[in-house]
Amino acid sequence: MSLPEPVRPEPGAFLLEEIREQPAALRRLLAHEAEFADVAAAARRSGRTLVRLVAHGSSDNAASYGVYAFGLLPGWTALRDSISLTVYSGARLDLTGSCVLALSQSGQTPDVVDYVQRARAAGALTVAVTNDPDSELGQAAEAVLPLAAGPERSIAATKTYSSSVAALALLAAHASGRSREFADGIARVADLIDEALPALEGRVGELAVTFAYVGRMFVIGRGTELPTAREVALKLLETCRVAAEPMTATAFAHGPVAALDALFPVWAVAARDENLAAVAEAVARARAAGAGVVATGSAAAELDATYRLPTPEPPLPLLSPLLSILPGQLFAWALARAKGLDPDRPQRLAKVTLAR
Repeated sequence: MSLPEPVRPEPGAFLLEEIREQPAALRRLLAHEAEFADVAAAARRSGRTLVRLVAHGSSDNAASYGVYAFGLLPGWTALRDSISLTVYSGARLDLTGSCVLALSQSGQTPDVVDYVQRARAAGALTVAVTNDPDSELGQAAEAVLPLAAGPERSIAATKTYSSSVAALALLAAHASGRSREFADGIARVADLIDEALPALEGRVGELAVTFAYVGRMFVIGRGTELPTAREVALKLLETCRVAAEPMTATAFAHGPVAALDALFPVWAVAARDENLAAVAEAVARARAAGAGVVATGSAAAELDATYRLPTPEPPLPLLSPLLSILPGQLFAWALARAKGLDPDRPQRLAKVTLAR
């Protein structure tokens, strides 16, 4: 008797499932708040208020958010440090005043682990931010902040990205004495995502069919939404084969706008903050060049865009990226399917990058 063929999931089923799991992942992260309090207290006691963030891919996009979180909350200097300078070029830096935050979903990226080992030997307080506390990275660092996002079966990261952003916000909030406010804010964001996802899913499905021809795109944002622009561009690159380039709304005017035409659309991320005017100006330039514009974020309705995918107003402005990433994640999923691709299995990519 022949056995029945195993049921194969629909293309992109895992990615969509993990996008939908983000609220639950954020709530699980909050259950580990004590670890965040301990790390923030250790950094304050030791005077290590120079934060060095190291990561690759989606984790690096989250790290770029950390520059804003630590700068705006405790007023600490945070930077995305060069892994190459230390690991490959052999620079010997004095890191005694630094707190190193190494972000890796898997905790297995060799040069991130190597950087942490070197940084610890050079006097830094080293912290792993990972979905696998028992990984090589978790063992190399002095402290571990678990993302608690659960297994990711799709190669393209979604819930580990948003959990990394929330982790950096929560750690910065603890460092600034605003932990309760931000923990409550993240919990509220989880509820808002649950409420917003069904309508967004329906709208991006329609939009993806319209954009099935797209092979290139600019993705613009500014301030705390520049990390969102970077992550949306990465999702489009890896799942849809779209040559998407992220940039600030101001950099957009210095050359890139000259490349636009009716077949070169723009994705604009807009929050209702001090950067909105610059994003609105960039959108106006894109429209004048004949490009279609998709506006997303809490201030999407205030832009002169061709299409709008607004997201809810965040309870705290700094938490806006947890909501503004949703349309981009869903659009990448839907556009890949519209192009006949499987967004769960991008060509030539693996879940864990082990090669140096």
